[in-house]
Amino acid sequence: MERTLGQVADMCGGRLLDSAFAGRKVVGVSIDSRKIGEGCLFVPLGGSKADGHSYVAGSLQEGAAGSLWQRGREGAPGGALIEVDDVLEALQKLASAYLLASGAKVVGITGSNGKTTTKDMVFALLATSMRVHKTQGNFNNHLGLPLTLLAMPEETDVVVLEMGMSDLGEIALLAKIAPPDLAIVTNIGESHLLNLGSRENIARAKLEIASGTKPGGLLVYNGDEPLLPLVLKELEGTLPEGLRTFTFGLGEDNDDYPTGMMQRGGGMTFTARSEGDICFSLPILGSHNVTNALAAMAAARAFGVDAPAMKEGLAGMQLTGMRIERLTGVSGLTLLNDAYNSSPTSARAAIDVLAGLEGYASKVLVLGDMLELGENEREFHREIGRYAGRAGLDAVYAFGPLSADSAEGAREILGMQAVHAFTDKAEMIGHLLANLKPEDAVLVKASRGMKLEEVVYALRDEPLTGEAGGA
Repeated sequence: MERTLGQVADMCGGRLLDSAFAGRKVVGVSIDSRKIGEGCLFVPLGGSKADGHSYVAGSLQEGAAGSLWQRGREGAPGGALIEVDDVLEALQKLASAYLLASGAKVVGITGSNGKTTTKDMVFALLATSMRVHKTQGNFNNHLGLPLTLLAMPEETDVVVLEMGMSDLGEIALLAKIAPPDLAIVTNIGESHLLNLGSRENIARAKLEIASGTKPGGLLVYNGDEPLLPLVLKELEGTLPEGLRTFTFGLGEDNDDYPTGMMQRGGGMTFTARSEGDICFSLPILGSHNVTNALAAMAAARAFGVDAPAMKEGLAGMQLTGMRIERLTGVSGLTLLNDAYNSSPTSARAAIDVLAGLEGYASKVLVLGDMLELGENEREFHREIGRYAGRAGLDAVYAFGPLSADSAEGAREILGMQAVHAFTDKAEMIGHLLANLKPEDAVLVKASRGMKLEEVVYALRDEPLTGEAGGA
């Protein structure tokens, strides 16, 4: 974003305290006083440990063009300050005004699982013929989304925004900041049951994106999920005028579905109803990722991207890390790193990927706790263990207090010898290194808070120590 301080004040609904600074140029926005760039706007947010207002004077000295300042707060250092009623709301207003002025179209993506992968796919497809900007990492909340918008080059044609939530009303706010021209709902899982209480409420929260879509916009949603059309029916009369819908999934009653699909190497190849006999390739495993690709293709088609360009975009796409990321250890061990997030839905999909691999001596699953599942969390974990056992895996390792229930579920089918539960991560890593073989495949799946990428990196970087590993 490049504006003057006077323009910034108008855009965010604030008041520039000294009009002498009205013409000063602002380039970019920062909420971190340690990362102040020359000419940027500093946004002093409050926090649990520190209040950003304490760093305003230092940020101006370090080269910030100006700073927001909370109205009524004492101790203003003077200089290029914009007084606002609420700093966070001012940031959101600024981002919304900047988006509107840019004229960029918006693709908003939400869902219990697959948001980030689908975002990467949509970006890859649209970037074949347009100037596209996307959410970086998991900047998908009330703070990350406006920062994503303000980092967008003004000549952007389409911005692809991941919209996350943990409670009702949160996606409605994001869609108010950046109303989608096209919205995607990937699926409805069990994440956030702790806050929302039921899958029906999760569906209601996700479909706030539909209510926030622009009139005449397109809603692309997973037609295999029966809750979505039910909640859409609840919303009749409140949805934007002229809202169109398009469904995708594995079922043949969807507008688009795979007509053929197979694993090839470290990815998938598939054909789709929408594109006849054209064969598409994905550099990522799993049938669930084929359905994510169908959602991305629907978005690309809506923006005029043709099938050859979509084929090129999918084949060369760059994925955000730790989403069934395939790695090879120094020992030759094959690793599937899916340690960014986990829920019963995504865990089952990942287990299916591991079970479908061919040519490996053993298939080993490493599970960590799935968080925010509410009062039935122990039964959810136990059932995932049973699912892993029924999938025909050779061994299951469980880490964490909740995953102890996963281990119990897996033992019901695989027996005691094939299932191992740990409360110490280093001890589990040692046991894996001592018992794995170079010809094995290992999937690591857990919620982000468990930090099981540490297990992945140890198995990637350290030699196997058992006899089978060549110690």
